[in-house]
Parts: sequence; structure tokens; C-alpha cells
Amino acid sequence: MDVARLAGVSPATVSFVLNQTSGQTISDETRQRVLQAVAELGYRPNRAAQGLRQGRSATVGFVSHDVDFGEFAAAAIKGAHEACTRQGNLLLLVNTGGSNRRAQQLITDLLDRQVDALIFAAVGTRQVILPDAATRVPTILLNCFAPHDPVPAIVPDEERGGREATQALLDLGHRDIAYLTGNPSQWATKARLRGFREALRGAGLNPREQTVLSGNYHADSGHDLVRTLLRRGPLPTAIMCGNDRMAVGALLGLLEAGVRVPEDVSVMGYDDQFQLAAEIRPALSTVRLPYDAMGRQAAEQLAQGRTAAPTGRALVHCPLVMRDSTAAPAVRTRTGS
Repeated sequence: MDVARLAGVSPATVSFVLNQTSGQTISDETRQRVLQAVAELGYRPNRAAQGLRQGRSATVGFVSHDVDFGEFAAAAIKGAHEACTRQGNLLLLVNTGGSNRRAQQLITDLLDRQVDALIFAAVGTRQVILPDAATRVPTILLNCFAPHDPVPAIVPDEERGGREATQALLDLGHRDIAYLTGNPSQWATKARLRGFREALRGAGLNPREQTVLSGNYHADSGHDLVRTLLRRGPLPTAIMCGNDRMAVGALLGLLEAGVRVPEDVSVMGYDDQFQLAAEIRPALSTVRLPYDAMGRQAAEQLAQGRTAAPTGRALVHCPLVMRDSTAAPAVRTRTGS
């Protein structure tokens, strides 16, 4: 009413302008008078009152189901936040510390605050138990999935990522490729390994003839597995690693042995880890985990009221990033230590 009085219009006109109500014919001059009055009075609409009237709070809850907010979670949060901001929504963050009981409590707290929807996210793609409370509002799982896929999930296309990384090495001319995988029990490890083997078969190679050693996704693992390769004899011309940290360990092990990268051996990472893959020397060729795009897609999907693919899981492409740690193999098929 105060804005209407100052602008010389009706309260309804103020409401139409502020809410950008469609179907109302309001002149630009009137709209500018209203906005000027709003600025002069420092007026802000009461979001709580609007929420009661509209039946929505313009708030999305982001539940991080991990011990803490790591850099990959931060990328997903950034993507979701950017999308929510464009949609006029607020992103409300909570962290469960990896506890299912805590997740149930925090989701209940978010629902008590009238969130319109939930994004339930994990780092390290895996199966999760979704708290029952989450079914009360539209919910999307991010980088995780529930048994039997009862709700939409957005996950990275790890199999395609493993296949394209292998294909990039094959395209450079490599035919002797060792794969130092991460934890063999993890979903991402299995999917990437399937992609690795598919690419080899597509090139007419027998995957059984390529060396595959299991690690743990840490740098010391990459270092130890490279030492194992060195002890076994002539090195392959290329080494794929479970992630960038393992690739860094592998690079250090090769450096200690006097093996040049990529002149003697090419090294491929995975993740495109921030402040690591592009900054180490040689800069790592790798596959990017698209957590920012996944977070953005989750928020946009919720805003549009759409579900995921019929299977319950939407796969997001993990793009290949070629840098300095890969090159065509040397003249010799295998390089000694």
C-alpha cells in the first residue's frame, strides 16, 4: 500500500509489477514509477507470505551425504546454486556427515522449513538409502542412486568416460596399455573398466592381454603400482590411472626411474581435479567429472517438474581433456625401465 501510494497506482498494480504477472497490460511509465517507489522505500516482498499464498517457498534443499564438503561436492553445489539463482530459488545446504540417521533428521528439518524440492548428493558414485521423508517432495539423487531406482538419479557416464580415454590412447597409436584402477569394489571403477575393455575390443585387441592392477585412488597407490610395472619388465607405452591422484603417484614413480612422460610412456588420469591435473608438469590428460553440470541439471530438472530417464538414471557425459602427459608412442613398442 505504501508503494502504491507513493507511485500513485493501486496496490494490485504494484503486485502485478513485482510478481511480473502475465496477462496484465501495464505501461512502461507506470512500471518504472512502481520500481522507483520500491527503491525509495526499500521495499522487499514478504517471501513467507508469498509462499503461503502460492503454496511454494522458492527454496531447494541440497543434502550432501558425505563426511564434509569436498571440492567435488563444491562443484555440484556451485552448479545447482547457479541454476537456482536464475530460477529465483534459494539453495539451502546441509551435510549429513555420511550418517543415515542424520540424513533423516536434516531432511525432516528442511521439510519443516517448507522446501519445495530436494537434491540428495554423494561424492563417489554409489548406492544410497534414501530417507523416507524425502518422498514427501520432488527429489533427485545426484551422483548416487537408490535400490531399484524409485526416484530420478543423475550420475556421470563413467563407462563412456573409460571408453573415450582408452580410445584417445588408441588413436595416438598405443596398443600396449596398462590400467591402474581405483578400488575394484566401487561402482565407478567397474564402469570405467568396462569402458576400457570395450575400447580395446573395438580396436581388435584382447583385453586379457593388457595389464590391469587394482589400487585405492590415492597417490601412494599409483606410485606403488608403477613400481610393480617396473619390476615386471618392459613398460607399456601408455598407463591409464584410476584418478588424477593415482596419476600423480605414477608420474613420480616414473620420474624416479628415469622414465620420461610422455616421450617414453604416456599417462592418462581421470577426474580433472581442480588445482592438480592442469598444474602438475607435465599437465595431465584426463577425463573431467562434470559435477557442476550435474548439479545444474538437477536444479533445472526440479524447476521444470520433469523426471529423469525411464530407467531412473540420467547419464552425464564426462568430457575428455587432452594435455601434455600423452603423446604417440616411441618407435619401440615397449620401453624398458
